[in-house]
Amino acid sequence: MAKSIDVSVIAPPNYLDTFVAQEPARVHHVAAQRVLTDSAYRAFFRREATRGAEIIVDNGVFDLGHALPAADLIAAARAVDAREIILPDVMRDGPATIKASDEAARAIRDLADGLRLCAVVHAADDEEWLRCYDHFASSDYVGAIALPASRRPAPEEQLCRTRWTATRYLEDRGMVEDRIVYRLLGLGRTGHLEMVEQREHEWIASVDGAAPVILGAMGIAMLPGGPYDKPKTPRIEDLGPIPEDRFDLIRQNIAVVREAAGSSVRIPEARS
Repeated sequence: MAKSIDVSVIAPPNYLDTFVAQEPARVHHVAAQRVLTDSAYRAFFRREATRGAEIIVDNGVFDLGHALPAADLIAAARAVDAREIILPDVMRDGPATIKASDEAARAIRDLADGLRLCAVVHAADDEEWLRCYDHFASSDYVGAIALPASRRPAPEEQLCRTRWTATRYLEDRGMVEDRIVYRLLGLGRTGHLEMVEQREHEWIASVDGAAPVILGAMGIAMLPGGPYDKPKTPRIEDLGPIPEDRFDLIRQNIAVVREAAGSSVRIPEARS
């Protein structure tokens, strides 16, 4: 039986109890900038940490366009009892990501040694992808590696553009490091269907995603067997109020993603 992948649901702050709460509490990806500015958001994830959840603080680059400074990432991590920080990264730029991660790692270890540091593999082409991966896999500060979602149509054989090709490549060539935790960032262009493939790799720990919430809020069901064809969607922070008559559909979408990932975690309110 393939291993399960933990699914961290991303939802607007007003809907954390409704869609993000977990039973049992396992893994949550949280936005550092939101932790620092929103007391209710901060309190929710601190409670989840006390219930046993592993809290991972994201650096803000996907939402803000730039990563927060190391001191802010440490402050956010401490505020929610996080175990891990995702280091600063630069979209589709391996050398810039290596530079930003190396610098931030030095600063974080000086100020708060003991937090697991997660590096993100980025690249403009496959040669750069391999250099970036090799750098992080051989770095003593890296305790976790994250692979970003494949978002645009791209050749199946490209490591830097097709995540399921990259994970298969790492496994087939014995490049997976036992000491490192591996994570998937976001649901990509095949959505939950990719998780069925990724479960073949027993070393993938978690994935996060807002798609089940955003699509459900738009009235779109995620079908267990597909097809998955996501239209243009708003960012999670621009979603606005969600009508209550869409709540059941969102919960269904979340259940579909977890089923594809082999996760038995449930939303507490959704239990019968």
